[in-house]
Amino acid sequence: MKLGQFNIYPVTDGRFRLDGGAMFGVVPRVIWEKCCPADDHHRIPLSLTCLLIQAHGKNILVDTGLGSKQDKKFHRMFAVDQSSSLHDALHHYRLAPKDIDMVINTHLHFDHAGGNTRCDEKGRTIPTFPMARYLVQRGEFEDAIKANERTKASYRQENFIPILEHHQCEFVTGTTEWLPGVSMVVTPGHTKYHQSVKIESEGHTAFFLGDCIPTVSHLPLPYIMGYDLFPLQTLETKRWILDQAYEEGWLLIFEHDPRIEMGYVHKDPEGKYFLKPAEEARTA
Repeated sequence: MKLGQFNIYPVTDGRFRLDGGAMFGVVPRVIWEKCCPADDHHRIPLSLTCLLIQAHGKNILVDTGLGSKQDKKFHRMFAVDQSSSLHDALHHYRLAPKDIDMVINTHLHFDHAGGNTRCDEKGRTIPTFPMARYLVQRGEFEDAIKANERTKASYRQENFIPILEHHQCEFVTGTTEWLPGVSMVVTPGHTKYHQSVKIESEGHTAFFLGDCIPTVSHLPLPYIMGYDLFPLQTLETKRWILDQAYEEGWLLIFEHDPRIEMGYVHKDPEGKYFLKPAEEARTA
């Protein structure tokens, strides 16, 4: 779709499932299961939606999904469905991996950065996008390198160390406008240095949320993932985003919602936020 002078396209790396209780933290199952029914293993379906931005003659990819390095055990554990992968989605727009100029990682968890790298014919792990600069918050990278017992299951070094070794990693510190109208905005809570991406052109604004509001069902302020390292910070980050999005008419783009990719927030008579989906058909 057009956003002013830019093109933005949600592109998916398929779907997977995570534990519903972990996805909603302290929210009781009797509440969250009304909007997100779980399977027999207590898992709920989630999308792996990335974002393709075409701006200033550049192809910019925000997040890279799970990628293709996982084994059968991983696929069973997370009920991975990549019958339509990120590569398929990019091919829809006549793009190959070599055509991507920039990759922005919101953070380095395996479901957001797994597609950063791939295995070549000799079994070596190499960058998936050979011509791209990979942009990540310096603090996020440092936290991923020194992952602890709480975080190491989410940070898999094969997803980001090869990027550094191939000299394709560029570090960002704080909120930064990397190209005119394309900014990385620090949105802490899920991780300390999580970043979202803000796109602005000709008076229009879109905001790719990453994991600070992973699905439409997480719009209520207290609906915060058990995976979030700093849940009270997530609360304030969500409050800021939703207030700004409502006041300024931002298009919000959701990374994990299995049904709705993007939409605009509105308020009900009680002042609670809800989403009106954008009239945009799924294209990948």
